[in-house]
Amino acid sequence: MAYISLDELLSSGVSGRRVLVRSDLNVPLEDGKVTDDGRIRASVPVITALADAGARVVVMAHLGRPQGKFRTEFSLVPVVERLRSLVPLTVRMASDVSGDDARKQAGSLVGGEVLVLENLRFDARETSKDNAERDSFAAELAALVGEDGVYVDDAFGAVHRKHASVTDITRHLPAYVGNLVSTELKVLGKLTTNPDHPYVVVLGGAKVSDKLAVIDNLMERADYLLVGGGMVFTFLAAMGHKVGGSMLEADQVETVRGYLDSAEQAGCEFILPTDIVVASRFSADAEHEVLASEDIENATFGASGLGLDIGPTSAESFARHIRSAGTVFWNGPMGVFEFDAFADGTRIVAQALAECDGFTVVGGGDSAAAVRALGFDESSFGHISTGGGASLEYLEGKELPGLMALDRQ
Repeated sequence: MAYISLDELLSSGVSGRRVLVRSDLNVPLEDGKVTDDGRIRASVPVITALADAGARVVVMAHLGRPQGKFRTEFSLVPVVERLRSLVPLTVRMASDVSGDDARKQAGSLVGGEVLVLENLRFDARETSKDNAERDSFAAELAALVGEDGVYVDDAFGAVHRKHASVTDITRHLPAYVGNLVSTELKVLGKLTTNPDHPYVVVLGGAKVSDKLAVIDNLMERADYLLVGGGMVFTFLAAMGHKVGGSMLEADQVETVRGYLDSAEQAGCEFILPTDIVVASRFSADAEHEVLASEDIENATFGASGLGLDIGPTSAESFARHIRSAGTVFWNGPMGVFEFDAFADGTRIVAQALAECDGFTVVGGGDSAAAVRALGFDESSFGHISTGGGASLEYLEGKELPGLMALDRQ
């Protein structure tokens, strides 16, 4: 695919022009405050570069899933407050998405100022399945920047969505690729084209069904697939083990067994936990103990115990594989890292990535949140993706609608 870069736009001159930027500001909130500003900080460089070049910058983004209506808890107000604290710029905010206030404020912007629109998903047309509805919304967004306006997509975390602000907008404005998207594509390209070996893929998180396509695509490339998190119990069940009350996707057991059987032929080895931290219930203060993976149902507090983390022996085994790798891709925590008692597996894996001399990628989503929540220096990792679902779909080999819309071949 061929894209027109932000550098090309800046070199053509943007002083005084309105630039519509799609950013990824979809961050977690608690009590009206941003709890993880990673995506906001990742969006700052492009916004700042455009403003410093004299552009009148109109930023659009989504937050959560408000189902096409205004809901206070999904307002971008806390996000804009955090953005203001990160940049030495005048940052305004519209009270609507493409209505009267957005039009008025966009029209009165001066060079070097930034306007953030309210949550795109407050307008149901943003995510509509109807092409005409999405296109009408895209036309309204494009009108905010006028005839000389341009569009910059800097929201890699949304490029897998066929949404008005991601795909349809490119029919109304000249489109450019933001540096964040460009960087993500270069990094993910390294994971799929001639990665340095040993190539270790670490997968965790809740559902194995979310990762099957990634496993299918990477099994031919990776040397080792390390599996933890809630998804591991479907693997253990496929090996014939009882998993008590742990998360289990029974309908995926046969599929997983097929992967385990075919891994050797693909030149890949699955590394599964040999011990599990089993809890009496899903709670930060739950009684818990470490058991062998085949003994989960033999917990002292009963056969319905829940596996909430990989055990210490498994964590150290995972760490050894990671530290000796030439390339590592990690997506998904090893346990319920939000609870201190069940965070060790995730912490040890993250520490091993930080110590690895190879090329390391933290695949966005909960993995990126865990790195920050556990206090790691982000510069210790080769790359921390903002993508989450977009990263996974790229590694699955899917065509992403947002990237296809930017293609200028």
